Amino acid sequence: METERILLIDDDEGLNHFLTRFFNRKGYEVTACLSGQEAINKIRDENFDLILLDYKMPGLNGLDTLHEIKNAQIKTPVIIMTAYGNTDTAITAMKRGAYDYLSKPFERKELSRIVSEALELNRRMKERVFLPDMVTTARQEASEKSLKMIGRSKAMQDVYKTIGQIAEKNVAVLLTGESGTGKELVAKAIFHHSKRDGKPFIAINCAAIPEQLFESELFGYEPGAFTGARNTKIGKIERANGGTCFLDEIGELSMPLQAKLLRVLQEGEFERLGGVKTIKVDVRIITATNRDLSLAVQEGTFREDLYWRLKVISIDLPPLRRRTEDIPELVEYFINRFGSEHNRAIRSVSERVMNRLKSYSWPGNIRELENCLNRAVILCAGDIITEEHIEFLDRQKEYDAHATNRNQLINSLREKIENIMPEVMQLFNEGIHANIIETVEETIIMKVLEKSGNNQVKAAEMLGISRNTLRHRLKKYSE
Repeated sequence: METERILLIDDDEGLNHFLTRFFNRKGYEVTACLSGQEAINKIRDENFDLILLDYKMPGLNGLDTLHEIKNAQIKTPVIIMTAYGNTDTAITAMKRGAYDYLSKPFERKELSRIVSEALELNRRMKERVFLPDMVTTARQEASEKSLKMIGRSKAMQDVYKTIGQIAEKNVAVLLTGESGTGKELVAKAIFHHSKRDGKPFIAINCAAIPEQLFESELFGYEPGAFTGARNTKIGKIERANGGTCFLDEIGELSMPLQAKLLRVLQEGEFERLGGVKTIKVDVRIITATNRDLSLAVQEGTFREDLYWRLKVISIDLPPLRRRTEDIPELVEYFINRFGSEHNRAIRSVSERVMNRLKSYSWPGNIRELENCLNRAVILCAGDIITEEHIEFLDRQKEYDAHATNRNQLINSLREKIENIMPEVMQLFNEGIHANIIETVEETIIMKVLEKSGNNQVKAAEMLGISRNTLRHRLKKYSE
């Protein structure tokens, strides 16, 4: 990966020197400017991955410099640095297109976090997603890292068609399908072919952020909202203003946060945590899940009104085992990509390997195929990948063995249930059947929770339910 470049714009030479050394140690290339006009001239001639911009400078101040940057159609994320920070400054900076702001003096940990997030945003913005048969100019291919959606099967053609129909429409989209089927790639494709292209694309995994931190991450907070909240924090929804917010694993969102997200969809507004002022935002929401949200609605763990708001348009991504005709093209794409990354001159895979790849069930879908071929390219010393380089081939028997063992355990469980049926029937006859089902469910859930060390995320995965459903069940048991 090329070294990422940061542009510092501050009239404080001492701070520029400190930040240059700080970011150089982290592996970034740094250029420093002492004025807004000097920076504008520099930006016209060079490309940068991130801009750190001081608010108070002689001549062009930070907000005016930001205005000039945006007028020049420069899409690089900009972080405002200021010793005069307040809520009004933050909101004005966000409205003018800043990614975030930092109050001086800033902590190194906070500086590293925000810079890391902004650079990740920049990488996502550069990863443009093209649909099959789309014509791109040589200039685009040379200047932008591009990803291409692969596959010409009927199922994928339907996906491309839907993307083309809805990309420029300002509607919510719900992406469904198994893990590893490429839901985030579809979200990026919708974004890049929309009128919001060039604005922020913020991706959030709802299952990866602890529940107690999620509201502040999504909606931000005001000073004093909780212990340690000293400054205003701009949430991810607000950072995506004018652009697109992609919420992966939406089924894991708690009920209170579902209500706040519904308000964003209906009214385009929210309040930060601990705040009373209403914040207006213009954000397109794209969500994804590998769970059945309609079932979650029936169980009472997902709001029905939010479900229908999210599902204005729904795209279901097919698992790889149902589009095996796309595997040769996917294989060619991945070996070319990884061959280039690892400096390997791989021409192809052997015919025997291709046949095995096409017959494998791919429980991890495209993500598993990608990892499998990445490993194969690294291990291959010649120019053709053979069976010895493919790890998954040894795992097929493991999957079969696990399936056999699972069936045996299920049959054993059925036998044990049959043995206690006389006692169960007696309870049914006494009219307390509901207690039986609830007792069995509660016992299983509590035992699994105990085995997982009271880790709700792990317990939910073991039970095959969402974390939201588990929370709902535990609340019911405590009443």
